[in-house]
Amino acid sequence: MVQYLPFEKPIEALEKHVAELAAHAEGTAEARMLRERADKLLADTYARLTPWQRTLVARHPQRPRFEQLVAGLFTGFLPVAGDRRFGDDQAIIGGFARFEGRKVMVIGHVKGEDTPGRLKHNFGMARPEGYRKAIRLMDLADRFGLPVVTLVDTPGAFPGIDAEARGQAEAIARSTEACLALGVPLIAVVAGEGGSGGAVALAAANRVLMCEHAVYSVISPEGCASILWRSASHAADAAEAMKLTAPELLKLGVIHRIVYEPRGGAHRDPETMVKRLALALRAELDELAAMAPAELRREREEFFLRLG
Repeated sequence: MVQYLPFEKPIEALEKHVAELAAHAEGTAEARMLRERADKLLADTYARLTPWQRTLVARHPQRPRFEQLVAGLFTGFLPVAGDRRFGDDQAIIGGFARFEGRKVMVIGHVKGEDTPGRLKHNFGMARPEGYRKAIRLMDLADRFGLPVVTLVDTPGAFPGIDAEARGQAEAIARSTEACLALGVPLIAVVAGEGGSGGAVALAAANRVLMCEHAVYSVISPEGCASILWRSASHAADAAEAMKLTAPELLKLGVIHRIVYEPRGGAHRDPETMVKRLALALRAELDELAAMAPAELRREREEFFLRLG
């Protein structure tokens, strides 16, 4: 059962009507016509989403998340726990896996699927030990010559007092540095929310891929609105001004590629989304495989210096 977002109310009403009609008169001309109307309304709505509406889609509770993407894209995933300094942050999970037979290192943010899971994974907001675990995994990948794939989906790094006390800013900076220093290919996929330095710490990559309805920005729209308008109620205005959508970021040169989503968003057809991500990852890994370590580092450095 699809959970409808606030702007999808007309779609919800029409699709419920289609379901009711199908239960009694499936295959009739009226049922087919109504189905076509619903499909067209869905396609038209998603073709003209505002930045704020895209933000809501990126946060959709049924959107494919780390566990589902890893299960669909990779085989033999073997997670590695802990940063060997403090603990094992469940907001970032990573480990060894195979992508179409190719050995890789996978690292990503985990938001959780339900209330207990979200609490366990802290809604994908990592503490310093999460980023230090990511650094440890990137070091292992570099040592064994494994390409790194990161799956980014976080509102931002955790801003709590305990995280600050353990060196949150330094950990994020070190993780970003580790990305830039890798001698193996690094591909980042912004799958949902790409929030602030908490996202960049896993996304200073050779290739930054972004799902069509994901968002990627220096701060959340609500946070931006609270600063500029002194009220989070202006989040939609902030989202409009921030240029946080995939088409805008591709035009600005902040990302390399958009991975287009199924009609109505990835949450409506996760299997198709996984297949499209697999095609994009295969193409990028094949291209980067021929590059020497120094060339990979230089390409990353030039890309991110150009953004500055």
